[in-house]
Amino acid sequence: MLAQQRQAAILDRVRAAGGVRVSELASEYGVSDMTIRRDLESLADRGLLAKVHGGATTVSPGSAHEPGFAAKSVRQRAEKAAMAMRAAALVSPGDAIALSAGTTTAGLAQRLVDVPSLTVVTNSIPVADIFYRAGRPDQTVVLTGGTRTPSDALVGPVAVAAIGMLHLDMLFLGVHGMSERAGYTTPNLMEADVNRALIEAAERLVVLADHTKWGTVGISSIVPLDRADVLITDEGLEEPARTLLSESVQDLVVVSAQ
Repeated sequence: MLAQQRQAAILDRVRAAGGVRVSELASEYGVSDMTIRRDLESLADRGLLAKVHGGATTVSPGSAHEPGFAAKSVRQRAEKAAMAMRAAALVSPGDAIALSAGTTTAGLAQRLVDVPSLTVVTNSIPVADIFYRAGRPDQTVVLTGGTRTPSDALVGPVAVAAIGMLHLDMLFLGVHGMSERAGYTTPNLMEADVNRALIEAAERLVVLADHTKWGTVGISSIVPLDRADVLITDEGLEEPARTLLSESVQDLVVVSAQ
């Protein structure tokens, strides 16, 4: 098992159990205590867990805490890949679409680089880079200006003004959290403004949010739950949340991560 795979598995264990011990992990993965300590240190440096004597525990970030792109990229990989595959099926050649910032939308971008004649608007540096590296001459990519956030989004009045002049077929929106009370949320006030501008510019809103986003509330609401035309999530979402969301959004799509 590669270090990156082991760390992702350790992180899942911490989130499921609330804490782990170094000795137990070393025995389970067949590596030394020192290797596990290095894994925990790497995860702690990225803000994904808290190191304690003999192990690690979960962290409890506030509503304004914004993890970096690298930190979020190791979370729920299988779920995000399945969601991206389903979202990509909604896109047709010649569409004008927008992709918000986030690791889930970056995964979607990787599946769209072979779609002919796309016009893509994004405020995400990683998303724009994926299309740039693909180098398709028949695709047009518009990267908004703005101020860079920890999650590599471009935000602020420059981004909002640029988006306000556009008319798009569809927006694929990644979110920090979603709840019945707060709707879809973000930990960055200015990113909420940009996301709302993208929503206003698009005919159709597709939200991509894995099951861990349910019950998470960022400091700023973007729009209520019922504003989404399509919500794509994964089968880890519990039944009460599925019922509520199916009554709120026009189309709830639940994918399998297997």
